[in-house]
Amino acid sequence: MIQINLTAMGIVCALGADKESCSEGLRTNTQQNLQTFELNKKADSDSGTTIAAKIPDQWLNPLFDEKKYTRNNRILLTAAEQIKINVEELKTRYPKDRIGIVLGTSTSGILEGEQAVEARSLSGDFPSEFHYSMQEMGDPAHCLANYFELSGPAFCISTACSSSGKAFISARRLIESGFCDAVICGGVDSLCQLTVQGFSSLEATSSTITNPFSKNRDGINIGEGACLFICETHQYGDVCISLAGVGESSDAHHISAPHPEGEGAILAMQAALDDAGLNNTQIDYLNCHGTGTRHNELMESKAISKVLSNDTLCSSTKPLTGHTLGAAGAIEAGICYLLLSNAKTAKPRIPPMLWDHEHDPEIESVNFVSDSNQPNKLNYCMSNSFAFGGSNVSLILTST
Repeated sequence: MIQINLTAMGIVCALGADKESCSEGLRTNTQQNLQTFELNKKADSDSGTTIAAKIPDQWLNPLFDEKKYTRNNRILLTAAEQIKINVEELKTRYPKDRIGIVLGTSTSGILEGEQAVEARSLSGDFPSEFHYSMQEMGDPAHCLANYFELSGPAFCISTACSSSGKAFISARRLIESGFCDAVICGGVDSLCQLTVQGFSSLEATSSTITNPFSKNRDGINIGEGACLFICETHQYGDVCISLAGVGESSDAHHISAPHPEGEGAILAMQAALDDAGLNNTQIDYLNCHGTGTRHNELMESKAISKVLSNDTLCSSTKPLTGHTLGAAGAIEAGICYLLLSNAKTAKPRIPPMLWDHEHDPEIESVNFVSDSNQPNKLNYCMSNSFAFGGSNVSLILTST
């Protein structure tokens, strides 16, 4: 098996507009962009408010005009700008048709579709700038290919909350199979009424900041963001962050609920360990899926207790980023990337678990990160993403 190195990363989410500000947001546990979101009061099924993690409009480059780009693609290109110089260097070493793009998304341009339908109901016509292709699931990959002027394989994966976790696996396969020399992979999602009201109709959203694993939890905060990586076998400099192992499974237990015993999650986590050639004591930190919903946390805590060591530090970072759905796997891998990178130049620090410390007696005990149990080393980070339909992904990142 060849080593897949993550040689560059761009990120934007509620934590910050780039790597530096996201690192600072992790250090300070910022939650300033988790704010009230108005549900569409015209809808028959729902009205009211919830909490959502929104990217401030001023973080998006005004050159990416709203009439030309969907909000989803504007968020995507904000992350893409951060690695543009790396992609240009990449094109000097590899042909344009040998550089692929694999993204995860679940919303694509649905926001603009909502707005177009509302405009048509008022005026009788769709807005002139709207085209159906804006909301096709593959549109973000095509947008990025045009932006970087690449002609290799470019496609999106949409398996709900595991989408961008699976993008890493597809990227590795493209390189290992010889189809590509390098792949830009990651994920992007944006807030829209469809997803927020959809989760609200399932009684899964919270009116306060999400409180994972607590007996008082009451649901999800939907978020938006993007994170992109360059995947290749090349290595730069002395510090290298690489994709050490991947694991995926499909338990297909229920359309919207995971297997209650965590069978699919266990398979994915163990497969990632086996792929990386690691034992369970070598994972220093697990970024949990940790959505703040009962079904997820009952099963995820069981999976953690069965697969990982009791010493593995765990936390959910969704109280900082919201649940970014199709982008969650990439953004949370991005958080692991930042933690591993920063640990090479300073004492490791993992963001503490932000919750009310009211343990749910129904779930297995988990070793949550706090300010008092920070690690002495940080070599391997695992990140879990579990989706509707039982689509499960675990990634392991390491630094060398």
